[in-house]
Amino acid sequence: MTASPQIITSRDNPLLKRLRVLAHDNTAYRKLGQVWLEGDHLCRALLARGLRPGTAVFTEDFWAQAPHDLRDAADHVVLVSEALMAGISALESPSGVGFVWDLSDLASVQAGVATVVLDRLQDAGNVGSILRSASAFGFDQVLALKGTVALWSPKVMRAGMGAHFGLQLVEGLAVDDLLPLNVPLLVTSSHQGQWLHRAPLPWPCAWVMGHEGQGVSALLMQRASAFVRIAQPGGEESLNVGAAAAICLHASAASSVG
Repeated sequence: MTASPQIITSRDNPLLKRLRVLAHDNTAYRKLGQVWLEGDHLCRALLARGLRPGTAVFTEDFWAQAPHDLRDAADHVVLVSEALMAGISALESPSGVGFVWDLSDLASVQAGVATVVLDRLQDAGNVGSILRSASAFGFDQVLALKGTVALWSPKVMRAGMGAHFGLQLVEGLAVDDLLPLNVPLLVTSSHQGQWLHRAPLPWPCAWVMGHEGQGVSALLMQRASAFVRIAQPGGEESLNVGAAAAICLHASAASSVG
């Protein structure tokens, strides 16, 4: 049954003030315990995982034609004008729908599961791309070390295209926090280790993806179980970390089912 919508007409409404913060502040979710999902794709990605938002926000025009799955998604429904939605949005073309989703309690590192470790990655697009690859290739959790871009920031969520909702995400970790993992740590290298296409890949494992410029930290390199090189017959010095992650995670997935 569709909830009766609440109409908000003032930009000073407390909910709209909170949404503006969530839409533009990369780390506001840590304090507020919520994320703002803007747009049809992210909203439907949440629903596809069997999750429900606390609040659904529609523009008045979109509400008039919104499909029932979006209309019925939340118990609390809010209608705003297109101008008010534009005032919230961080997009060039504001969407007609957005969800407010309450984050669950902080997760902890799970032992014995396929994992991706992010070592101080800075680019939101790279991180979002890696989350998508992790989800696609059967990796259960992504662990972000201190210095990595905020995993639930708006730009990472948009780049992740909904992958967040199928992963266990833990951030703000130190290297020693990885000790409970109890799976081999695999590190890519341009100058040492076996070629990826020939290497015996353990499953489950934890692939470590390092800083875009500095690579994997020396401490993590010391703890690596194996180093792996990606063949690059074209002669480029290195690959973008998002591309390298996709190649490595797919190789692991193929090995696990082959």
